Amino acid sequence: MGAAGIPAAEGAEPPRGAVRPSGLLDELGMASVVLDAEGRIVLWSPQAEELFGYTAREALGQYAAHLMIHEQHADLVVKLFADVMATGQSWAGAFPVRQKDGGTKLVEFRNMRLLDDHGDVYALGLCADQQTVRRLERDVALSTRMVSQSPIGLAVLDTELRYVSVNPALEQLNGVPAEEHVGRKIGEVLPHLDVAAFEAAAREVMRTGTPLVDQHTVGYTPADPDREHAWSVSLYRLEDALGTVLGVAGSVLDVTEQHLATVEAETARRRLALVADASARIGTTLDLDRTARELADVAVPELADVAAVDLLEAVVQGRPSTLGPTEPAVMRPLAVDAAGAPEVLSAADPPGQVARYAPERLVTECVRTGSPVLVAQVGPDDLARIARSPEAATLLAEAGVHSYLAVPLIARGEVLGALDLKRVHHPEPFGEDDLLLARELAARAAVQIDNARWYQDARNTALTLQRSLLPSHPSVTGGLEVASRYQPAGATAEVGGDWFDVIPLGEGKTALVVGDVMGSGITAAATMGRLRTATNTLASLDLDPAKLLEHLDRITEDLDHSIATCVYAVHDPRLGQCRIANAGHLPPVRLRPGRPPELLELPTGAPLGVGGVAFSTTTVDLAPGDRLVLYTDGLVETRQHPLDERLDALLDLLDGPDGPLEEICDLLLRTLHQPDNSDDVALLIARVQTPVA
Repeated sequence: MGAAGIPAAEGAEPPRGAVRPSGLLDELGMASVVLDAEGRIVLWSPQAEELFGYTAREALGQYAAHLMIHEQHADLVVKLFADVMATGQSWAGAFPVRQKDGGTKLVEFRNMRLLDDHGDVYALGLCADQQTVRRLERDVALSTRMVSQSPIGLAVLDTELRYVSVNPALEQLNGVPAEEHVGRKIGEVLPHLDVAAFEAAAREVMRTGTPLVDQHTVGYTPADPDREHAWSVSLYRLEDALGTVLGVAGSVLDVTEQHLATVEAETARRRLALVADASARIGTTLDLDRTARELADVAVPELADVAAVDLLEAVVQGRPSTLGPTEPAVMRPLAVDAAGAPEVLSAADPPGQVARYAPERLVTECVRTGSPVLVAQVGPDDLARIARSPEAATLLAEAGVHSYLAVPLIARGEVLGALDLKRVHHPEPFGEDDLLLARELAARAAVQIDNARWYQDARNTALTLQRSLLPSHPSVTGGLEVASRYQPAGATAEVGGDWFDVIPLGEGKTALVVGDVMGSGITAAATMGRLRTATNTLASLDLDPAKLLEHLDRITEDLDHSIATCVYAVHDPRLGQCRIANAGHLPPVRLRPGRPPELLELPTGAPLGVGGVAFSTTTVDLAPGDRLVLYTDGLVETRQHPLDERLDALLDLLDGPDGPLEEICDLLLRTLHQPDNSDDVALLIARVQTPVA
């Protein structure tokens, strides 16, 4: 037996010194009775008192046959006693014994002859209640049968976590014979498991007595070394009747199929979640670069460790593109993302720069054929076709790129580019499920990318038209120093119809105009151009500002029900005055040296195109050094702040030392017009010059 009551391993050194007793004999209640050669009781153990009911004082010296045996069995008992004493052969069996209270108990006996140092002969009887013996026998038989025939792998380990025994089912699960388990530790039998975690759990079970139930683990065994298996493991502390810890018992059930089904279900759930996430995150704006970055961000790290989005340059420019078998691809990388692999970023094609992809590159093949390219296990030759240069291939190899996948971005039947994916930290190579997911992401993203590039093309067209219609003017005209700016809306918003104009008039006068056509896109830009032309024509007639707006109102009514706001001002340097009329526009700001900036109080008037509303002209003084600031609502209006608060911010910025008008324009745009503003801005600042003597 081992130091804790476990049988010692074969060949192990036997224990030295006293060993704690087992509780099995106590469970049996084994009694001892010694008879002399005449059949008188000479020794009587306390267990005998409990088993038969007679005290030692009552039993000692009595003939056992008279005290304990019924008369009908006396002859048989005497004969059995004589046989044992004469031949020295032991006798074992069950016999009915009379108890002190008159009852009868069936007792299991083991009788044998004893010889002392004087040559005297005695008989030793070891006795136990037969019901107790049978119960223990049944328990042992049941345990033995269950262990040997159970389909569940079972093992007993001692306190040093060495195998004591294993059943046939565990032999089969592990692929190791039982005799090669016994006396060895788990790691010696199954080196490809997480032994440290298992042993830590087993020691915790032995320490606390709390079972570990249905703990899942995965690994490889000699029974099936090429396939990963999953097992459900339960551990229980073993102890004897006295509470001595003997070790742990473990049950092992192969749950590989259930594990794979669970993994597949979880993988499917994650992929559905990724597709849903992609639907929400890709295409939040109509900005081409941002849409590409959103696609790369969704793919990393769930699907790949590195993702790059490349578009054909011809597609970006709005032209069709086809590639021949030996023709390089002119590409524009738009986005690249890497999780835990920064060295791979330096190997990628720099985003935003047009590059020529060699015909043999795998991403070129993907774009040329419109079909995915999957390399499950990347080798040195593959890296040469994945990377943009030999130096980049070296970086990818050092980073540990081991699997590659490229899928085309196809929208409306046209190949736009490719989604390029690499795995570094993901242990598994790309498979068919990954290909399906990548194609789904690419298909969804391609539509958004196509929308963004067509929108970008339309926006560029509108912006070109808008800029072509805006005037160029001298910095000084008619006694005014003038600076102006046009700032288009953010990259994700359409171009609007904001405009400004500086129109020299007769007698040194100058007309200043700022307007805003409601709406956006090419239509708004075209309407703006027509209104600007009309304003220039009417201004040449030297009309009163209110009268000019009345004419513009009628013209606007005829322009497909367009609506526009406008401020029209005429500066007269001889009178030192400015006559201003307003059609639904925000009021100009007047700055006078030594005074705080002020919003001019003008009759607001109705926007152009409403019709039937009279306009009025207001005359304000403008002395040398005074400044007049005209602007459109895109400079001050936001969705997050009240208009009054934004107008106060405008006045605060203008309330400073007089400086160059160009710098003031830049300050206002830089501070007030946010990059993501959805409206464009027209800004015009005029400063009255001192007349030349």
